[in-house]
Amino acid sequence: MIHPSAVIEDGARLGDGVRVGPFCHIGPDVALGEGAELVSHVALHGRTTIGARTRIFPFASIGHQPQDLKFKGEPSTLVIGADCLIREGVTMNPGTEGGRMTTTVGDKCTFLANSHIGHDCNVGSHVILSNNVMLAGHVTVGDFVIFGGGAAVIQFARVGSHAFVGGMSGLENDLIPYGLAMGNRAHLAGLNLVGLRRRNFSRESIHDLRRAYRLLFAAEGTLKERVEDVAAEFSDHPQVHEVLDFIRDGGERAICTPPVTDSRA
Repeated sequence: MIHPSAVIEDGARLGDGVRVGPFCHIGPDVALGEGAELVSHVALHGRTTIGARTRIFPFASIGHQPQDLKFKGEPSTLVIGADCLIREGVTMNPGTEGGRMTTTVGDKCTFLANSHIGHDCNVGSHVILSNNVMLAGHVTVGDFVIFGGGAAVIQFARVGSHAFVGGMSGLENDLIPYGLAMGNRAHLAGLNLVGLRRRNFSRESIHDLRRAYRLLFAAEGTLKERVEDVAAEFSDHPQVHEVLDFIRDGGERAICTPPVTDSRA
């Protein structure tokens, strides 16, 4: 299953059933899981692990030196999960000493053409990056997040699970789970209702999330006060508490909020 034009350096580990197409280059510290496929012209380098059955298309550059001027060659890693689809021209960088020393990508993710995963990112499972999406270094992304084409996320931002970032949006703040962000600079435009319905969340759960959203981003009181009020009212609602925990945990960035005149879901 190895094309004769491919270059596989000594030390590389290839699982059963791996397919390596023409003109691919696999570095000595790369591990490919069983059934993984490199279609052609793929460059894998560094301490990079690719999960089982992941497919990588031409001109993807995976695991090469991170785009961080502080990088000094430290033995950082890149770990990509199983059953991912990585299309043409995608770039993914390993971690750095200034971060977690690793970049991680979960299972069953889709990365469309020319999308980028920066150093020290932590990307969950079932995530979709459309064409030309850019995640800067140290970004954290939950499960089932979708990014529209050309979206960009600033360093150290967090994107909660089941969120949606609209195409051409520039996200410079943390986006709550189930949130919908649009615009440049992006604002919170409500909840990802389409995603919630597609993933079979119940009508009752969606109704409660919408009510909690309105209370959280109402004009009265501080955000901290509103978080505690919502926690008391929705004490037995796991999705609402996922949002509240995300806000309480905090991060390097502020929370992405609606425009001053808009608190609708």
